[in-house]
Amino acid sequence: METVSFSKNTLHVVIDMQRLFAEETEWHTPAIAAILPNVLKITRARPSDTVFARFVVPQNADAAKGAWRNYYRRWSSVTLDAIDPAMLDLVGPLAAIADERSVIDKQTYSIFGTEGFSGRLQAAGIDTLIFSGVETDVCVYASVLDAVDEGYRVILAADALGSSNAQAHDVVLRTLAPRLSEQIEILSTDAIVKLWQA
Repeated sequence: METVSFSKNTLHVVIDMQRLFAEETEWHTPAIAAILPNVLKITRARPSDTVFARFVVPQNADAAKGAWRNYYRRWSSVTLDAIDPAMLDLVGPLAAIADERSVIDKQTYSIFGTEGFSGRLQAAGIDTLIFSGVETDVCVYASVLDAVDEGYRVILAADALGSSNAQAHDVVLRTLAPRLSEQIEILSTDAIVKLWQA
């Protein structure tokens, strides 16, 4: 499929670039350090057209709902009973760019699980979503599939995505996403910035 320039109604969605994943926790994702320059490059190209998702953990497992309770029993070390709430903050360079309106908290893998997010996109006439951040195979991919289902043109910034599981990251970019090639495009940061500024 030939890649065409982005519409004026394009939004960059940065997923979970938080201290919780960047620092030494059980959810540490070392790839953040490598992809941060590219996430910043896309963000700085159009800061007013960028939003930042934050994965917000519950106070403890009992405060979660349904099967999430089992999940947080397994990951009790990253609940608010165990960590400083500041660990939920964006990493420093992104926190310096983000403002209150551009930060979207989510309690699910997908940003579309946040009440009002879909309506916000519709109200703004958004038709294209660029995704960067972590983790490629969990929160990013969950968000991507929801975006596909809602009919958005989806762009994955291949070199601005990362995971704590390199193999799973590769499976998404090399196998799963290409299966939906009519709906998901995989581009480099440089290609995205060039197309977005065209």
